[in-house]
Amino acid sequence: MKLQQLRYLCEVVRQGLRISAAADALHTSQPGVSKQLRLLEEELGVDILVRNGKRVVALTEPGKALVVIAERMLRDAENLRRMGEDFRNEARGRLTIAVTHTQARYALPETVRRFSHLYPDVRLSLHQGNPRQIAEQVISGEADFGIATEALTLYDDLVTLPCYEWNHCVICPPRHPLLKARHISLEILARYPIVTYDIAFSGRAKISEAFEQEGLEPNVVLTAIDADVIKTYVELGLGIGIVAHMAFDPKRDRNLRAINLGHLFPPNVSRIGIRRGAYLRRYMYDFIEIFVPRLTRKDIDAALDTDA
Repeated sequence: MKLQQLRYLCEVVRQGLRISAAADALHTSQPGVSKQLRLLEEELGVDILVRNGKRVVALTEPGKALVVIAERMLRDAENLRRMGEDFRNEARGRLTIAVTHTQARYALPETVRRFSHLYPDVRLSLHQGNPRQIAEQVISGEADFGIATEALTLYDDLVTLPCYEWNHCVICPPRHPLLKARHISLEILARYPIVTYDIAFSGRAKISEAFEQEGLEPNVVLTAIDADVIKTYVELGLGIGIVAHMAFDPKRDRNLRAINLGHLFPPNVSRIGIRRGAYLRRYMYDFIEIFVPRLTRKDIDAALDTDA
């Protein structure tokens, strides 16, 4: 039995049982993948895949059990490789972080600057995506960890740790009548056209829930995944904007004004997600501690060691 065979099997499952797609992802040939899977079946003495002609249509019961074990073995093999790299050269390597635009643009710059100064020989990559894409990248090993507000806690394969809490704010041009209101309410906001986040991003679900609980229908005229896009269309007069408060910078956003909406919408918690059972290199711990100083290596290890 070879790790390569287990890797092929797991990739076939990841690609929805499409061997051709798995072969493309693995940069090999479809016949080569098929051959290795049959060799694995012969060695184990059981069928792993249910075939209909040349197509794979399902996993057998032994196949389902094997995939669970194979994924664990591949994670352990990756952990061994990382451990070896850590002892050979603890200050050199790669770090891939899957993040939303808001995290990459507003929450991480100072952390990235400090980390790059501390570890100039670590190649750092930021993969932007929606929260579910971020979770899937971390689980698959494409990213070392992910940072987002939504979705990460929905995956049992991820250990999640809270990073920081934040609120929404409303943004508008300097002479907007909203700035004259003594008290901002949901009813007042509902009178104006609103530009805000797509439903999957940056606490948008909590915004919708708050209006719904008050029996109000917000006039959302445009949604985007990027706070900078939202601010652009607010400046153009399309409506008022509701964005994460950290996305507003008075120095940069001179043509806009912001009002905190912490009294209208519940606070949001951004989290870091790490694949359960992952081996973190020293510089990975340091990145997390720079980003969230209260999260020490001891705290992270304790979370990774839990079963739930």
